[in-house]
Amino acid sequence: MNTTVTFKTQKKLRDDAKKTAQTLGVPLTTVMNAMLRQFVRDRRLVLEDCPFPSHTPNAETRRAIRDVQHRKNLGKSMTFGEFETHVRSL
Repeated sequence: MNTTVTFKTQKKLRDDAKKTAQTLGVPLTTVMNAMLRQFVRDRRLVLEDCPFPSHTPNAETRRAIRDVQHRKNLGKSMTFGEFETHVRSL
């Protein structure tokens, strides 16, 4: 037997969620049911702590991604040891 769950959320969030679900070809109800099933199954709530309001890459990141895809401006190759030393120096 199905039932209806009502909760409050921001209108923009609801609209964005509907659009995202549509681009995936599923209704928002399917998304919410999947999330509820996962919550019950895992018995935990995962709240991603993202310092950015969006996962959309900025212009600099998009440029870097294009460079890697086209193997341009990659800089010097490093061994893992060199990379580790470099990271630890930051």
